[in-house]
Amino acid sequence: MIDFTLSLEQKKLQKKARKFALDEILPVVNYFDEMDVPPKFLLQKAHAAGLNNLGIPKEYGGHGYNLLDASIVVEEVAAACPAMGTSIFGNSLGQEPLILSGNEGAKEKYLSACVREPKIVSFATSEPGMGSDVAGIRCKAEKNGEDYILNGTKYWVTNGGYADYASIFATVDPKLRHKGLCAFFVEMDWDGITVGEHIPKLGQRVSSTTAVHFDNVHVPAKNVIAIPGTGFLLAMKTFSSTRPIIGSFAVGAARSAMEFAMDYANKRRAFTMKLSEFQAIQFKIAEMYQKIEASRLMIWKSAWEADRGMDNTLSASITKFYTTEVAQQVLNDALQIFGGYGYTRFYPIEKLLRDIRVLTIYEGTSEVQRLVVYRYLSKMKPVMPPLDELPRLKADNAEQAAREGMKEQTAWRCRICGYVHYGEEPPDHCPYCFFPKTAFKKVWPK
Repeated sequence: MIDFTLSLEQKKLQKKARKFALDEILPVVNYFDEMDVPPKFLLQKAHAAGLNNLGIPKEYGGHGYNLLDASIVVEEVAAACPAMGTSIFGNSLGQEPLILSGNEGAKEKYLSACVREPKIVSFATSEPGMGSDVAGIRCKAEKNGEDYILNGTKYWVTNGGYADYASIFATVDPKLRHKGLCAFFVEMDWDGITVGEHIPKLGQRVSSTTAVHFDNVHVPAKNVIAIPGTGFLLAMKTFSSTRPIIGSFAVGAARSAMEFAMDYANKRRAFTMKLSEFQAIQFKIAEMYQKIEASRLMIWKSAWEADRGMDNTLSASITKFYTTEVAQQVLNDALQIFGGYGYTRFYPIEKLLRDIRVLTIYEGTSEVQRLVVYRYLSKMKPVMPPLDELPRLKADNAEQAAREGMKEQTAWRCRICGYVHYGEEPPDHCPYCFFPKTAFKKVWPK
């Protein structure tokens, strides 16, 4: 049976993450947001507190937390600042391709180093000319003996401004699309790597986002984590493991917005009444809570599937586009409750709203997630029969049929308009759409 009770260890982890968010992140992030300067020291503090590198297995010195554990931590961090959630969890995103790879030497070297020291890891698939279309990567990886030479530019690289390592996806030939993709775990101080300036953004301003340029960068064979032809699958597996966590960014921010809106509504008065006494405001807040609770359950389900080795591609996509769009709805409603004050920087709603806007874009847009879901549905075997085989029986006497059951009968359905004819043979033509008897299909008995 399903059990939604958090374990004692998970409750302790939640409490630890919540305290870190309230004591270390919340008091300082607004200043750094206004200055548009990413506070690297918070990543170092998160490392010291054991709140990053969440997915590193125990055999490499890590905590071995699963994805559900990570979702609990990230929600608490994002409740204080979604952008810091992006930066802190960015390490896990950057490490995931390495963890999923079969390169044991690189795992031992780099994952162990991340545990010992506050190393920062980035993840890079996007480029200046492509984002959600991972197969459209143009960053070139040219074979050089057993090694590779990298040339090209990556964009939207989280923590790129101070990363020590990065998972880089490239292609041996752009014309091959997904069949040419490969991946590497690189050291960011290698010759030929240049990091761009911090990209100015609407939100997530305390999260470092840069371009990374590769100019004839030599990548040893021991740093290959996906050979050509396997990079696309590795990227997709990575996203299936990390997309549920984007939902945790959304839920954390939405939860805070709801709490702030409730506090404001209980103190602000209009027309001689507290805002919280108006039914319209009560309805808004109740719907906020409903959406947040539903979102969290979706995150936990998707994480639960991943933790059990199940293919969670579908649930991860549903989770990402539902939760991130819910966050926008909740934040907009919260700002509406605040009125003009919500639009000012004196209150936290405008920053939360700016920070969560990107959630429907990065790691695959909402539109891409919908495509994933539709492609699954198009192959799904339905439970219900096709419309032209849908039976619909009748009786001469409804009360008698209710007592004794329906009598045996033969039914034919018009495949054009849906009219059902009863009798051993179909009619010569449909009395409604006038199509000939060939338009009828026998639907009962089966």
